[in-house]
Amino acid sequence: MGGGTEIGWEPHQIALLGGGPRAAVTVAVVALHLLGAVETGPRGTLCAAGPEPEGLEPFEGTVLDCLHEPLTVRELVRHPDVRLALALTRIPLAEDGLLGRPWLRPNRGARRRVAFWRERHPLPVVRHGLTDDDTLLAVALHGDAALRLLLPRFAERAWLVERVEVEDRDTRRHSPRGGPNGASRPFSCGGGGGAD
Repeated sequence: MGGGTEIGWEPHQIALLGGGPRAAVTVAVVALHLLGAVETGPRGTLCAAGPEPEGLEPFEGTVLDCLHEPLTVRELVRHPDVRLALALTRIPLAEDGLLGRPWLRPNRGARRRVAFWRERHPLPVVRHGLTDDDTLLAVALHGDAALRLLLPRFAERAWLVERVEVEDRDTRRHSPRGGPNGASRPFSCGGGGGAD
């Protein structure tokens, strides 16, 4: 969405430090969702929707370009263009001494910094009144907990979090969503539901 955060890094960079590549891609997908640029499709897929928003960060732009065909987040993380974008995202983090060699994974200093940011920016108690930037920062720092609180319907439709079922197995088996594992989805790109 642009502009970075008061922390000094973009939300997807913070997510990369705190949760790895999938977390970074998830934050980019959430940013695109908040801009109305992606829709959910069947079986947890996402696809581009509408005109491309102006002012996208390069990482978000790469993710959106890949979504001109329906993909799941898992497939996005493995997409060659996204893998290159993740590698480029690591460069400034490595230059700041936050990634250890040789695998460029977050080091102890990065983990301490993320823990400090999480303490300074705790998970919101309600979603009402948050800006999109607040939402992205919460997802970047708190991952699944923030997704379940702030964007529960989108997170479930896009398979960003594991489904938490409260019904018993017999109820799920007869649910309109399909089988007990929820594999068949009623959503399709082009009409995949509104914002949370």
